Amino acid sequence: MTISGSIGPTLVGKQIVLGVTGSIAAYKAIALLRTLLREGATVQVVMTQSATKFVTPLTFEVLSGHPVSTDVFEAHQEMKHLSLSEQADAIVIAPATANCLAKSALGLGDDLLSTMLLTAQCPLIVAPAMDGGMWTHPSVTEHVAKLRARGTIVVDPEVGPLASGRIGQGRLAEEATILEAIQAALAPRRDWQGHRILVSAGPTQEAIDPVRFISNRSSGKMGYAIAEAAQARGAQVVLVTGPTALQQPKGIEVVSVATAEEMMKALSSRLAWSTTVIMAAAVADFRPANPALQKLKKQGRTGQTLELERTTDILASLSAQRTTQLMVGFAAETSDLIAHAKRKLTEKGLDLIVANDVTALGGGFGSDQNTATLIDREGVLTELPMMPKRALADAILNRAQELLRVRQSNQTSKLVRGRR
Repeated sequence: MTISGSIGPTLVGKQIVLGVTGSIAAYKAIALLRTLLREGATVQVVMTQSATKFVTPLTFEVLSGHPVSTDVFEAHQEMKHLSLSEQADAIVIAPATANCLAKSALGLGDDLLSTMLLTAQCPLIVAPAMDGGMWTHPSVTEHVAKLRARGTIVVDPEVGPLASGRIGQGRLAEEATILEAIQAALAPRRDWQGHRILVSAGPTQEAIDPVRFISNRSSGKMGYAIAEAAQARGAQVVLVTGPTALQQPKGIEVVSVATAEEMMKALSSRLAWSTTVIMAAAVADFRPANPALQKLKKQGRTGQTLELERTTDILASLSAQRTTQLMVGFAAETSDLIAHAKRKLTEKGLDLIVANDVTALGGGFGSDQNTATLIDREGVLTELPMMPKRALADAILNRAQELLRVRQSNQTSKLVRGRR
């Protein structure tokens, strides 16, 4: 297997603990172990008892060159829950079962792996794998949110065929995706250092009356993922967000708004501060022309006509006001994806547009994954497969970084020619 973007071993000298739990995907941890070793890491494997029912410890012991730890009470593994975590540069649990996520989130320690996590001070990366509708169960969702809030890196499972024969989200993430998460945790990129990124996210709400409004299905997940990725890569970030159910990211200035007009004012007032604007919000195109001051009653009404008026085109307005900012927009479409996205790119004067089909299976509004096509003003298309929104956020930032480099190179060339 070739890991895209790797140039030579990237984990030389790193001590990694690989935790394997009782999932049918446990066999995939063998390939991950091989990759970690190939990248130069020293790997100690810790298995839960249920994991040993799927793959024998001997397999991991032979490949890693180290004894496999399975039981906190075994004599030769005395104090392993302390020594392993103290020596580790990172702990990776792949696959992580729903049970493992629950114990980690609740701070339970009833075996070697879960007890070790209570003593760990290094980065923790978990790659869940589970069947059926378990990944979207409220308990699992709550546990994952708790882990992320504490700084755990959760590599979302992928959509595809599951062991049960169902199609759903629960497959262990690709080996390359897990490796990228480990690399980012141990050697975070700071390629956006010195940049100031203005990000919008979520829907807007346009009042019909004091209790009703017009809105859309945007969850805000994509914009939040972009803000978090940009901050992790060294940028100063301001996130202007419509109403969402998401937890506010730490260390990022968050400006909460409700209406398109409020979002416009918040973004416009910060435009001069920014070096890049990424407009991921799904802003309402229309609003009620005459919102009622009191709740509308249904008594005596056989129907209701709602007169609408256009809201301000925020992206076009910001683009017209900009000086040197790089402008990135989104095109969420249900048909003729590329044609609609190209037209929006031109009409709004953007540098880059992220086109995504919101009807795609496993992607779109509210999902944790998305597929997209990036289009720049030169017409260059970059098609991206289905991936977690955080991974897509990094891909968008990568492409924006390339455009900034090209712009800087062109400006330098003009300056040199002007001096001749």
